[in-house]
Amino acid sequence: MSEEKPTIALKVEGMSCGHCVKAVTAAIQAQDADAKVEVDLENKTVKAQTDLSRSRVSMAIEEEGYKVVG
Repeated sequence: MSEEKPTIALKVEGMSCGHCVKAVTAAIQAQDADAKVEVDLENKTVKAQTDLSRSRVSMAIEEEGYKVVG
């Protein structure tokens, strides 16, 4: 049985539609294919269950044109 990965929660500006959800999810999963990503457009949050560092997840999101604010 594998150990559960830590969850990183971020506040992200600029997400507004299904394309944004797909882009953010794909950006994180390009760095960690096994990452579980949950995007909440209403609350402007991204939760990623991954072994990646918080800064790496933030960088992946910002490379897609979104702004991590918290």
